[in-house]
Amino acid sequence: MSKTVTIRVPDEVHARLQERANQEGTTVTALLTEAAMRNPRLSDPASLARAAEWVHRHAEEFAEAFPDEEPAAGHRPRRHQVNAA
Repeated sequence: MSKTVTIRVPDEVHARLQERANQEGTTVTALLTEAAMRNPRLSDPASLARAAEWVHRHAEEFAEAFPDEEPAAGHRPRRHQVNAA
C-alpha cells in the first residue's frame, strides 16, 4: 500500500516543480519521490533494490488510483537498474 505525504511549499517552488515535471513528461509526485530516493540515507543497494521492487509491484495500483498523475501516453520514466551487492 502506498502512503500519502502532504508538504507545503511556496507557490514559486510548486510552479518550478510543475514546470520541470511537464518538461520531463512526468509528475511532481514522481520528481519528489525520485529526489527522496537519491537521499544518501536511502541509497544503499539493498534499500534501493527493495524500493524498486515495491514501485514495480504497485505501479498498476497507483496508476488506477491516480490516473491524473500518470505520465503522458507513450512516455514512461527511465528504469534504473540497481545492482545489489
